[in-house]
Amino acid sequence: MALELTDTNFQQEVINSDKLSVVDFWAEWCGPCRAIGPVIEELSKEYDGKVKVGKVNVDNNPQVSLNYGITSIPAILFIKNGEVVDKLIGAQPKANFVKKIEAHK
Repeated sequence: MALELTDTNFQQEVINSDKLSVVDFWAEWCGPCRAIGPVIEELSKEYDGKVKVGKVNVDNNPQVSLNYGITSIPAILFIKNGEVVDKLIGAQPKANFVKKIEAHK
């Protein structure tokens, strides 16, 4: 299951992690966000223990969203060693996520 990331735990879970983190910025009212939700869950199971996969609800966590300049969702950031190493914007096929993860993990 994807981690629930918040303004409170983001530093600990993502920035301080030595693993690649895949962070999905989403909202309940966003159709494309709901469309990729199952893909994010699959990735969290497939990469369990190797890559952190989490979700940030932009409505409930404005600070993290502001820090990363999130202006459109879904926005998926790939963060390693505290730095954004890649990103995807909008609903994407699973293969695109896998390609980015494999390139950076």
